[in-house]
Amino acid sequence: MTNPVIPGVGRVFDKKASGGISLRVMAAESISPPSTAQAQGRASRHAVTFVLVTVFLDMVGFGVIMPVLPALIEEVGHVGIDRAAWIGGWMFAAFSLAQFAFAPLMGNLADRFGRRPMLLLAIFGLGLDFILSAWAPTLFWLFVGRILAGICGSSWIIASAYIADVTAPEDRARAYGMMGAAFGVGFVIGPAIGGLLGELGTRVPFWVAAGISLLNFAYGWFVLPESLTEDKRRPFDLWRANPFGAFKVFGTYRGVLPMCLLMGLFFFATSVYPAIWTFWGIAKFGWSEGMVGLTLAAFGLVTGLCQATLTGPVTKALGEHRTALLGLVCSMLAVLAYGFAGSLVAVLLLILLHGPEGFVHPIITAMLTKRVPEDAQGELQGGISAITNIAMLFGTVFYALIFAHFMAPGRVWQSPDVAYFIATGFMALTTGLFLLLMRREGKA
Repeated sequence: MTNPVIPGVGRVFDKKASGGISLRVMAAESISPPSTAQAQGRASRHAVTFVLVTVFLDMVGFGVIMPVLPALIEEVGHVGIDRAAWIGGWMFAAFSLAQFAFAPLMGNLADRFGRRPMLLLAIFGLGLDFILSAWAPTLFWLFVGRILAGICGSSWIIASAYIADVTAPEDRARAYGMMGAAFGVGFVIGPAIGGLLGELGTRVPFWVAAGISLLNFAYGWFVLPESLTEDKRRPFDLWRANPFGAFKVFGTYRGVLPMCLLMGLFFFATSVYPAIWTFWGIAKFGWSEGMVGLTLAAFGLVTGLCQATLTGPVTKALGEHRTALLGLVCSMLAVLAYGFAGSLVAVLLLILLHGPEGFVHPIITAMLTKRVPEDAQGELQGGISAITNIAMLFGTVFYALIFAHFMAPGRVWQSPDVAYFIATGFMALTTGLFLLLMRREGKA
């Protein structure tokens, strides 16, 4: 939701890659892995396709394990479903904290050593994590796997920096929209595959996810060129390679820190969905697990289609600022309306209204990439990841506690909707901050 090398000798020429993203590419005469010395020109369609496929497959890999993780925790920990849910929450926290701590490091390393080696390393590490989780004999090793997954989940961070390298600034909103679509479609397909594979055993989906990641690594080894030339790399500074150091560096670029605050507020508000959606649907409508999966699939499809097909045209028609504002307003109206929804039909209609929310993340990311130099794009994406992960970590816990509080047995007034009303307030705050920042930018 980041100018490579094509091996061989050829002239550099301008070409339109698929999706209308303007790239400069070098004619290739071989498919051997590129070297640093050959780092000239811009990425081929193979490279951009690989980046999108990487985001898609990583999300499929994560989604595949979702349906069976609770059962695996029960199996390995010898606990009931209630205890498994509590343990699973802490595993989510371990994953998010690992991403918060290591995302800036991986982004800074990508600015120093290039995108290709760090992206391939992250993909390979993710494959090893799935193997570890498939083998894990105890809960300790499952926690180790979740931490390793958080560290290696930086593949999408480096992919975002890669996209920033190879696309013109005016095309980045569309490019990040395509990445968001790949993310969303992977989220829809992954759990569906995982549910089917889970019938064969709780560890089977992990082995399949490992195979997906390792095959993607092998594919990338042959087709992925480097996107960051030697002259655009910068020395590695350890003090910048942590979340707090990254935030300090962001303060040196005009307008970056306020936009990062905006991003954090947005993800804190929207974390209400992973926190309570399943429980809300069961408590309010009596949904089955299958119905929960259906609504999640509908949400992923609508968001993915909006990002893939509408981000570019709408941004071209309205401009980045107005398109982001449209997404924020639709998000605010949708989260408020969920609290008043009285049927499944109403929820499905609201998911359509919710779709333009998918514009917000790619457009804000594209706006941020224009505020930092090319040798700091990896650092930027690492910092964005740290912000979004810590916001979602606190947001998920916060909204889960709100839901539990207002649904506790014996409470005089019970409601499954309160968390949505509180999230509406945070979305209103986010929208107001965005308007303020854009007004200041207009005056500047």
